[in-house]
Amino acid sequence: MARSLRLPRWPLLPSEATSDAAVLLRARGVRAFGDGFVSVLLPLHLTTLGFNGFQIGAVATATLLGSAVLTLIVGLVAYRLGRQLLLLRASLLMIATGIGFAFVHDFWPLLVVAFVGTLNPSSGDVSVFLPTEQALLPQTVSDRQRTALFARYSLVGSLVAAAGALTSGLPELVAHETGLSLTTTLDGMFILYALLGVVAFLLYRGLSPAIEPDVKTAAAPLTTSRGIVIKLAALFSLDSFGSGLVVQSLLALWLFQRFEVSVATVGAIFFWTGTLSAFSALAAVRIAGRIGLLKTAVFTHLPANLFLVLTPFMPTVELAVACLLLRSALSQMDVPVRNSYVMAVVSPAERPAAASVTAVPKSLASALSPLLSGWLLALSPFGWPLVIAGALKGVYDVLLLLMFKSVRPPEEVERHDQATRRLPPAR
Repeated sequence: MARSLRLPRWPLLPSEATSDAAVLLRARGVRAFGDGFVSVLLPLHLTTLGFNGFQIGAVATATLLGSAVLTLIVGLVAYRLGRQLLLLRASLLMIATGIGFAFVHDFWPLLVVAFVGTLNPSSGDVSVFLPTEQALLPQTVSDRQRTALFARYSLVGSLVAAAGALTSGLPELVAHETGLSLTTTLDGMFILYALLGVVAFLLYRGLSPAIEPDVKTAAAPLTTSRGIVIKLAALFSLDSFGSGLVVQSLLALWLFQRFEVSVATVGAIFFWTGTLSAFSALAAVRIAGRIGLLKTAVFTHLPANLFLVLTPFMPTVELAVACLLLRSALSQMDVPVRNSYVMAVVSPAERPAAASVTAVPKSLASALSPLLSGWLLALSPFGWPLVIAGALKGVYDVLLLLMFKSVRPPEEVERHDQATRRLPPAR
């Protein structure tokens, strides 16, 4: 029987975090490494198999649509099944996905593998693991350090995914040095993805019984928080539809087409964009401590979307990459604060359902747009998906601020009350 991986406490963790938080961050890093190189290599892999832009978009859509369905299933059963069991089964599915992409090369069977599997064509985590881990993280730390833990979760994911993207030049290098075909070396990377699933499986076995739901938890997945969660889910769907137009696999395809850059160059670009995204998560915690979670999410996301809109208008690859780097320095700062915000404004018993209900519409919305993006890129290399994505995501930012400015997390209400008590009485 496989044994769990029990490792010493991470200094990266907030001081009050439990050992389960360390397990979740390590597993996130393992999965992110696979997501990093897969998101770059997926369009190249499908191109070598003879797929066109529309078919590549269809595969990306299938991966996201399948993730949405699996996430919905998790949301329906997570509040009454073991959390560890869900994560272990998801790890087995990750292993099967890597093996499937390594050995299945025909379009329709590969589309099925993409739908039922865990492959992630995006630079962010949109997999079935996400809602379960998001629901578990708040119970491994105090409310005061919740946002800091989500920031570290994002840091690990983005930084390790950036390192994974940097390795995407290996298949071409190995093929050149050994004489193997590029298809063979690309298949080897999907085998590596499956092996990372094995490591994740072993890590999740190290979770303690403390992560399991209390038997006294309410039977209904969502009760008092239903209205807030549904509104948030609708807004997140708009943002995700825009994000789906520029998932990393299709952004790589655009760079291939528009500027004819190499796979190694695209991998290096995504390494730096991922690195900037990673460390921006830590800055988001400081900003949120001053202006609040919601304002931090909106005021950092809006300028990032402006840089995304400007990218296709850049005449050279250097200027386009500069816009992408500036966008990356800001675009992911909303992720840890937004996730922390959702977990803060719902009751602890409803967190698994809230994570799933907000994730499912996001996945469904982002699943539709890669197909549109692939079609637009097949028509023109200009980059219309980037323009449309930036505009839609900007609309989302404005609506989020207008609709939820009066809904504050408990720690912000507490800080406000303390500040009010310190004020001198009005005369």
